Amino acid sequence: MKVVKLAPFLLIAGCAAVGPNYQRPDVALAPQFVGGTGAALAPVAARAWWEDYRDPTLTALVERGLRQNLDVAAARERIRQAEANLRATGVNAALDGGPSASWSRSGGDGTAASTGHSADLGASLVLDMFGGIRREREAARADLAAAQADLEQVRLAWLADLIAAYADARYYQEALELARETIKSREETVAVTQRLYDAGDETEYDLAEAQALLDSARADLPNYLAQFNANVFAIASLLNEPAAPLLAQMQKGAAQLRIPGSTAIGVPADLLRSRPDLRYYEGLLQAAVANVGVSTADMLPSVTLTGDISYAKGSRSWSFGPALSLPLLNQGLLSAQRDAAISSAKQAEIDWRAAVSSAVEDVQVAQSNLEQYRRRTIALQKSAASYEHALELARENFRGGAITLLDLLDTDRSTASARISAASAKNDAAKEWAALQIAIGAGAIAGGS
Repeated sequence: MKVVKLAPFLLIAGCAAVGPNYQRPDVALAPQFVGGTGAALAPVAARAWWEDYRDPTLTALVERGLRQNLDVAAARERIRQAEANLRATGVNAALDGGPSASWSRSGGDGTAASTGHSADLGASLVLDMFGGIRREREAARADLAAAQADLEQVRLAWLADLIAAYADARYYQEALELARETIKSREETVAVTQRLYDAGDETEYDLAEAQALLDSARADLPNYLAQFNANVFAIASLLNEPAAPLLAQMQKGAAQLRIPGSTAIGVPADLLRSRPDLRYYEGLLQAAVANVGVSTADMLPSVTLTGDISYAKGSRSWSFGPALSLPLLNQGLLSAQRDAAISSAKQAEIDWRAAVSSAVEDVQVAQSNLEQYRRRTIALQKSAASYEHALELARENFRGGAITLLDLLDTDRSTASARISAASAKNDAAKEWAALQIAIGAGAIAGGS
């Protein structure tokens, strides 16, 4: 349904307001996601889904950060601003005036000094004949709803950044540990090769090859450590805290984030309720539609009731009556402003529709990625285990002279690569699980106000 169609003039007195009444536009949504069950989802905004990682350190960081993050604090201030703007509408916008008083003493050459004083009480009330003031209040109320939804989407964006940084930090810690184990294994290989070289059973080339592989593993350590530190520093910024205490805490180490179990994703229509970004864009749309009514009312006559009581040096007077204003000469300007408001409403509807499409895509992609990343993780973990077994056999065969050093080193390289790949895949899957929660709007109000 078009929300911005209106007649050029709707001269409606009484309780009606000019301009279109807001209705959510129709949007075509599939009955279920690809691979979904088609079952509607219960409200998820209060779900503290990060607790499913079963990582006490992460849970504590989330709870602390939601209370003190600067982005969240700024979003709260935008809500307070919208609340103040709402209070400035309605009667507060229509009513004006107040008392005033003055006192003076005057005199001059040949003139006796005299004292003068006066008092005045004036008031005016704009009659909302065509609902322009009501539309202003409607727009302000929609802006407030958008600001409240904005806080929720800021929280979710912050959660996404924090969990990604935390997951990556734990991954690089795991990579550091794997690199240290690889270094220890290769040091043993170099020692064995050195003994064989001293005995004349290996060449200098073989010894150099084993040493080069060891040096390569040692070179990985600074890179992994730099990446770990960078993610911890990112977490500190997200928490609005100094980095040193957090770095000391994180250096104690912990396992990589686990991959929690499956999650119900509901149906696409659930997103209109659960995704705060969609409610944010709908709030902007509703405000834009209300502003069409405001600009339409500006083109119509207005009536203001005014009253005044004055007193000056024993003289009293009063006046009361309506004042009629007819905007005739500026109709071209007002018409252009109304047309601009109509275009703004249409643009807001387009933005909302685009956000709906993007939200559906987010869920679909995250669901698919999570499923495939789980499978990839399992496969790579099996591959790493197989390579570790093959490396044990290769060492035994090398000591027994059944294979060459180059065969051993080749198996070593493959094993190290498989272990890192498995750890990386697990990290990707753990982060994708968080991406799916955020895509369905879960946790938007959980963990703090």
